[in-house]
Amino acid sequence: MSLVETLTQHLSLCDELHQLCLEENRILKQQKHAPDAEWRERKQALSLRFDASLASLRARPSAVGEHGGELLERTKQRSLQILHLDRENEQLLLRCSLAPARPETPQPISSAGALKAYGRKA
Repeated sequence: MSLVETLTQHLSLCDELHQLCLEENRILKQQKHAPDAEWRERKQALSLRFDASLASLRARPSAVGEHGGELLERTKQRSLQILHLDRENEQLLLRCSLAPARPETPQPISSAGALKAYGRKA
């Protein structure tokens, strides 16, 4: 398989992984909770395919004068976008998991209760 074919397949995997990260980002922002187990399994399977593709790119001997050119640059840029989005998703996930469940509307404090707290009589 030529370098161009290998890079094209890897870029395709990068695009799939990027779309999955965008979906995760949307879920975390809109629903404010982690995606379900089925979604996580999809991401894990795609991540394993990505790692295997990356390993095959690294193991591939480079021929003289062979380089990826624009395709290699697009693949690098997409990988950086994935890393950036994944980092943002990790931060969102952390916020979602640490934030206590809040009631939708705050409970009003009665003036009598507030006065008792200060030791005054109504």
